[in-house]
Amino acid sequence: MSQKIAITGMGIISSIGNNVEENFISLQSGKHGISEINMFETRHRGSIKTGEIKLSNEELVEKLQLDEDNNATRTSLLGMIAAKEAVENAGIPDINQYRTGLISSTSVGGMDVTEKYFYSYEDFPEKQKYIDAHDAGNSSLAIADYLGLKGMVSTISTACSSAANAIMMGAKLIKNGVLDRVIVGGTDSLSKFTLNGFNTLMILTDSYNTPFDNDRKGLNLGEAAAFLVMESEEIVTKENKPVLAYLSGYGNANDAHHQTASSENGQGAFLAMQQALKISGLAREKIDYINVHGTATPNNDLSEGIAMIRIFGENQVPEFSSTKAFTGHTLAAAAGIEAVFSILAMQHNLIFPNLNFKTKMEEFDLVPVTELKKKDIRHVLSNSFGFGGNCSTLIFSKP
Repeated sequence: MSQKIAITGMGIISSIGNNVEENFISLQSGKHGISEINMFETRHRGSIKTGEIKLSNEELVEKLQLDEDNNATRTSLLGMIAAKEAVENAGIPDINQYRTGLISSTSVGGMDVTEKYFYSYEDFPEKQKYIDAHDAGNSSLAIADYLGLKGMVSTISTACSSAANAIMMGAKLIKNGVLDRVIVGGTDSLSKFTLNGFNTLMILTDSYNTPFDNDRKGLNLGEAAAFLVMESEEIVTKENKPVLAYLSGYGNANDAHHQTASSENGQGAFLAMQQALKISGLAREKIDYINVHGTATPNNDLSEGIAMIRIFGENQVPEFSSTKAFTGHTLAAAAGIEAVFSILAMQHNLIFPNLNFKTKMEEFDLVPVTELKKKDIRHVLSNSFGFGGNCSTLIFSKP
């Protein structure tokens, strides 16, 4: 890349922790966040497990010190918490000092609230304030407003690759001199709509998800938010700022295969990884760890595994694991939280385990890392693949 993209801050909230430190402790100790549903009403309570954040909307509002008379949805509230931590972690006293933007992503938007009041808007005018919150861009504006950001705000919604594409877009804005600093990531809350939708697709498990296991049955949905602060080399040099990691490569491609399924030969995933490696300038042998998309669905894990073999070779695939057994699949936030996990892996020279794995898949000879493993990690490749065939890959490198 002609200009390094420095990552100077990160923030996260997920089912395994309310900040970066708590998430790291859970990853290190093998403590997952998959549990019974108790934060919202659904007929699937007791039969489907999710990666739920055990804080009510009221508790999140209190944590953020917002006015009681707000129209912030759960998606917005989670995003505010993660973005605030990222900005504080980056040591930014004045968010508008440089040309700063926010690229946020979501797939659920405000539907956790709008689905609740859909039939009562006419009878309860006081609930009409939530109508605007249904729009995906509303959460981005709410986060920017909370941060006091006056610069560019944009929203990306490309299903489960959304946050990766937000990170990619932020990098390009810095690289092309449009912005000096960008807050990038994603946020999604659980809702009945997504739970029912994924259940209809028959890709939810009735137990705990088992990525890359031969007997995998499907995913657990989760909710989370995570943001990175990315800054130009000029700011880092001028401010003498510590750098957590560099975004050294990125790629996006499309399977053009099916509305929800990945192609049998993993073409989109293959092209995304190929492009990310090309942009990074790294030889494939330099990748020390892959944080795989690893949703634990029969289609995804097979397709991703084939794509990795095509890129790296049958017996040369780097050590890999899926962290979705910890958090569940957090949709638009997935690439954001896994970017944080990738950076934590480099900072602490650890590969986080692929929980619940028992049996190797019969289609190929790939086995994920199943125990916490110490390793010198300089470059991490992170995959995120979305519905509609939207495949994205990010490569993070140690400073």
